[in-house]
Amino acid sequence: MRFGFVNEDNMSILTDLYELTMAQVYFKDGMNKTAIFDFYTRPVENRSYLLNAGLEQLIYYLLNIRFTDEDIDYLRSTGKFDEDFLSYLKNFRFTGNLYAIDEGEIIFPNEPVVQVEAPLIEAQIVETFLINTLQLPILVATKAMRSYSVARGTILVDFGLRRSHGTDAGMKAARASYIGGFAGTSNVLAGKEYGIPIFGTMAHSFILAYGDEKKAFQAFAKVYPENAVLLVDTFDTVKGVENAVKAMKEMGMERFKGVRLDSGDLLKLSVEARKILDSNGYKDAIIIASGGINEYKIKDLLDRGAPIDGWGVGTELVVSADLPYLDCAYKLVEYDGRPVMKLSKKKVTLPYKKQIYRFYEDGKIKYDLITAYDEEVKGGRPLLKKYIENGELVADLPSLSKIREKAIQNFETLPDEMKDINSTVHHLPHVSSKIKETVERIIKKIKGEI
Repeated sequence: MRFGFVNEDNMSILTDLYELTMAQVYFKDGMNKTAIFDFYTRPVENRSYLLNAGLEQLIYYLLNIRFTDEDIDYLRSTGKFDEDFLSYLKNFRFTGNLYAIDEGEIIFPNEPVVQVEAPLIEAQIVETFLINTLQLPILVATKAMRSYSVARGTILVDFGLRRSHGTDAGMKAARASYIGGFAGTSNVLAGKEYGIPIFGTMAHSFILAYGDEKKAFQAFAKVYPENAVLLVDTFDTVKGVENAVKAMKEMGMERFKGVRLDSGDLLKLSVEARKILDSNGYKDAIIIASGGINEYKIKDLLDRGAPIDGWGVGTELVVSADLPYLDCAYKLVEYDGRPVMKLSKKKVTLPYKKQIYRFYEDGKIKYDLITAYDEEVKGGRPLLKKYIENGELVADLPSLSKIREKAIQNFETLPDEMKDINSTVHHLPHVSSKIKETVERIIKKIKGEI
C-alpha cells in the first residue's frame, strides 16, 4: 500500500483524459521518438526554498505502471479510443530514463527537479500522476522544515491525518513531514509502511467518557505508565494540570510523560502548567501544545519564552495552509534531438536535457547553474541523478531516516536570509551560455515564423 490507495492496480488510468487522447494521436501519426520533459516549480510567495520529497513514490509508479484488462475495457467503453491503440496500451511499460534531484535536497524555482527521457507517448502518459505525486510531498516537507527551523530542538509530531485531503494525502504528508525534520506521526499506517515513529495522547472524548478528569488520567496512566501524556484542557486547563498532578500522586507515580495543551492562551497556560508541574516534583514532565499550530506560532511562542517542549502540528501542516498548492509544471524541452521551448508570458521554458550544478561558498549555497546535460562544468556539485534507465531501477533508494538526515544537513547550507520564515528571497538559477544561445535562436525562429 505504497500510496494509501484502495486499489493500486488503477494507477495507470489515474490520469487526465487529454494525456491519453494526445497519446493516441501520437500513436496514429507515428510520433514516438525520444522526448524529454522537465518537472519544475515557479517562484511563489512565502517560500524562499522548497524541500524535495515524493520521489520514491514516483519511481514505484514508473516501475509498475500497467493497463489492466479492466482498464482497457473501461477505455473501450468510452468510445474515444481505437482498438490498435488499446492493444498498444495493453502492453504498455515505462521503458525510459528518469533523472531527479534526491529527496531531502533543497530545490529552487525554475530548475528541473525531475527529467523524464522516454518515448513521447510514455513521457506524456505519466505527466498527471507525476505532478500529483510530487506536489503535496514537496509542500508538506517544506512546511515541516520551516517548523523544524524555528522549533529550537523541541519535538514536532504530525497530527494531521484526520484533516488531510484524503487517505493518500495523509500518507504522503506523514512521510514528507518526517523528511522535513518531524520526529514522527500519529498516523499508524504510515508507521507500519514507512517505519516512522508513531505518537499519540488522548482525545477530549476520553475524558468525557469517564466523566471525571482524575479518573480518566489514572485509567490511561495505569495502562501506559511510561508514555502518559494527559490532555488537560477539556474543562479548565489550569485545573486540568492540577488534576493530572493529583492523579499521578495518588497512584504513587514519581514520574509521568507530561501534559498536552490544546486551546487557549498557550503562552500563559504553558507558564502556569510548568509552575504546577515543577512545584509538585514533576520537573521532567513535558508540555505538548496542539490546536492550530504552525511555524509562525511556534516561533512566536518560543520567542516569548513559552516553556513548551513539543508540538502536535495538524491541519496547517498537511494542507500547507499558507501555500496550499505548488505552482509547478511538466513541460516538453526536447523532442527527437530538437530543443523546444514555450514562450507564454511568465511561463517561458528552457530547452534541452539539462544538469544543475550547485556552487557553495563557506559552506553556504552561493548559486545554481543550469547547463545542457553534456556541458562540462568545474567546481559545482551536480544535482540531477539517474534513477531509472531503460525502465529499470539503477540507483539505490536511501532509507527514510537517511533522507531525513540529509534534509536537515542540507538546510544548514542555506544562506541565513533564506531561513527567515517571515521573508521571501527568491534564489533564481544562472543559465549556461549554450542554453542562452539556443533560447535566442529559437525565439528568433518562432518570431520569424509568426
